[in-house]
Amino acid sequence: MQKTINIQNKKARFQYEILDKYTAGIVLTGTEIKSIRSSKASIAESFCEFNEQGELFVINMTIQEYAFGNYYNHKPKATRKLLLNKRELKKLNKEVQNTGLTIIPLRLFINDKGYAKMDIALAKGKKLYDKRETIKDRDNKRDLDRIKKNFK
Repeated sequence: MQKTINIQNKKARFQYEILDKYTAGIVLTGTEIKSIRSSKASIAESFCEFNEQGELFVINMTIQEYAFGNYYNHKPKATRKLLLNKRELKKLNKEVQNTGLTIIPLRLFINDKGYAKMDIALAKGKKLYDKRETIKDRDNKRDLDRIKKNFK
């Protein structure tokens, strides 16, 4: 029985407007996958970037060192390659280059086969007034739910 791993980037939906979502595989070493299985990873400050060859990498993702690892342990903040179809990579690269959008990780999880996957999104940064509007909508929804609960 395997426990489900679901590491989320909670600030991403607040700071960015999500336009398109993709699920990508990650190239990992042995101690990295063991740390992820024990939920010792964070994608809060991470982002994705293309290199000169058109490959997509996740940068600033933290995977803590494996507790029982030895000399062959990994670096916690290493850049890690993301695996997508060539067609999806070309589309994302074109969007990032032409329109100035960014690619952010939303969720890190382990699928049914035991592979580490990452949900990434093509996103556009929100302005300050958009963030205030989001907070206002959330507060109004909370107040309405509270009022509905009192009438039941």
